[in-house]
Amino acid sequence: MARAIFIIYSLFHVTVLSSGQNPCLKRNYGQGSVVCVCNTTYCDTVGYIDKLSPGKIQVFESNKEGLRLQKKVLNFSPKPRNQSRNGQKWASALVNKNQRFQEILGFGGCFTDTSVLNIGNLPLNMQKMLLKSYYSPEGIEYSMGRVPMASTDFSTHVYSYDDVPGDFNLTYFKLSEEDVKYKVPFLHQVFIMSERPIRLFASPWSSPAWMKTSENMTGNGTIKGELGGAYYNTWANYFVKFLKAYEAYNIKFWGLTTENEPTNGLQYNFSFQCLGFTPESQRDFIKMHLGPSLETAGYKLKIMIMDDQRFLLPKWADVVLSDPQAARYVSGVGFHWYWNEISPPQLLDITHNSFPEHFLLATEACEGSWPWEHVILGSWERGEGYAHDILEDLSHWTVGWVDWNLAVNLEGGPSWVGNSADAPIVVNSTGKEFYKQPTYYAMAHFSKFVPPGSQRIELKHETNTNLEMVAFLSPNKSVVIVVVNRSSDPVMLTLEDPDLGSFNNVVSPRSFQTYLWSSG
Repeated sequence: MARAIFIIYSLFHVTVLSSGQNPCLKRNYGQGSVVCVCNTTYCDTVGYIDKLSPGKIQVFESNKEGLRLQKKVLNFSPKPRNQSRNGQKWASALVNKNQRFQEILGFGGCFTDTSVLNIGNLPLNMQKMLLKSYYSPEGIEYSMGRVPMASTDFSTHVYSYDDVPGDFNLTYFKLSEEDVKYKVPFLHQVFIMSERPIRLFASPWSSPAWMKTSENMTGNGTIKGELGGAYYNTWANYFVKFLKAYEAYNIKFWGLTTENEPTNGLQYNFSFQCLGFTPESQRDFIKMHLGPSLETAGYKLKIMIMDDQRFLLPKWADVVLSDPQAARYVSGVGFHWYWNEISPPQLLDITHNSFPEHFLLATEACEGSWPWEHVILGSWERGEGYAHDILEDLSHWTVGWVDWNLAVNLEGGPSWVGNSADAPIVVNSTGKEFYKQPTYYAMAHFSKFVPPGSQRIELKHETNTNLEMVAFLSPNKSVVIVVVNRSSDPVMLTLEDPDLGSFNNVVSPRSFQTYLWSSG
């Protein structure tokens, strides 16, 4: 029966490319699927999405076999297309555009030191290629970016912006070379090449060592003294100094998180930069120091709490957002994807239902983060990990999904502490190449086609498989459906729009598909 499905597929569908799309230059490293290679003279592009014609459906597919955002066009039929199931794998879904949920803010990645140094090691034309691959209409059109405040584990050394002990006035505050030489110019390029507004948010890993109880930026420790004291006040003003320093380069931030993974700073001998907060101390820091300091300085940013693992919900949100004085400064809750196997997505539903006026944003994720892992060029399973997690989060009130490093080297670094991680783009500076991983295309199936301002809509579906899908209505009233098939079987899918009719399509084994059509 699977063979019959593919015969139908090949007879009735013609494959075409999008406007301005350059195909993937494939290379197989024997790790399950291919990477797309970019070099000094060539890089694959996605290009503009063609205008949607009435009654037509555009379908973009990437799969384990090697398709990367391959496009074809289908037609609606005014009559239902019920397929004979006969034991085959099948799924059907009905779009309900009248039932709407959260508005999408966007997708993006993090401008870590590791990322910008790797990008900076490429020839100038390739630096532009890589940034365009993420942020331009030629690429997958990221619309968010995370910027660390000083060093992280993915830096080449440990530093803060003010390492002068006792400098409570922050007289010696100064951005690093990594900021001025790399992040600032790369961000300027991104702003120019993007046709979508870019929402930047900042995240600190640690205060300067002299502000911390351990006198060390790494390992456990909290801000010295009592809440209401000089150290907490200076730490809040450190945020203001950072924002003003970037503003001097004409870079403004949309938001910030109050601390990256604050529970790390409560652990004994944690290996890299961190700063400890409990939900209670973060609540009090926001209402007594950070919120008022930003307000006094004239900043109206989106403050996000937690920025830590999903299993900390809903308690963290309950503690902070149940306090009206703290909640008035807070716009959202940031969370990471690590340990999601013990963090059911229903925790997001509970949090949203308790605090519907505060958004949920996935602020960090990466594959290959465990000490025994490394970069795997062409791992389709890692692409599936991304696609599943993004789809799951978006199906449970999340407004966007932000990746970790924009780029790593072949070893998954550099990192001063010896950490390694995979990334959607891997740089081979010696060979003057970079490689787009399956995770890059997993991101693309969402970031390219679900622009900011889209709203999730209801998708009533039934299936005899584990097919995953989510639907949106874009600002230009296009319906967008993303479908993920992590099984080794093809699935016959029937999609129905009550206003237009229905259509059938085969969802290939181990594939991602994005469907678009004009809702009229």
